[in-house]
Amino acid sequence: MIGAMENIAPQIQRQRLLIEGFYSRIIEKQDIEGYFRTICQQLSLRAYGEPIVFSPGGEGKEENQGFDAFLPLIDSGISVYIWSNLKFFSIILFTCRNFDEFKALNETKKYFKSSKTVSMRF
Repeated sequence: MIGAMENIAPQIQRQRLLIEGFYSRIIEKQDIEGYFRTICQQLSLRAYGEPIVFSPGGEGKEENQGFDAFLPLIDSGISVYIWSNLKFFSIILFTCRNFDEFKALNETKKYFKSSKTVSMRF
């Protein structure tokens, strides 16, 4: 049975937030790169590389078409998943430092013009 996760490495500072929602704007590669810039600026996160954005280009199921993206942070990373046909996103913020979860959620909702958004700390 899956339940609450035991913190087996309490000496390592880490914060994880999953944000999912439906969006109402057009999303292309440059929009995902723009989200990375925006969220890093708003949360004072520092990238050490360029974002990597993939799109399967018709491979796989039609309903799963969209983007998979990752931005490496000095303090861990951000993953973004976009389902273009369903206008749905799933984002994981993982850092080895604290960030303002409320601000992360609000900035994400605003950036994606989200009609419905949920979040979970894990």
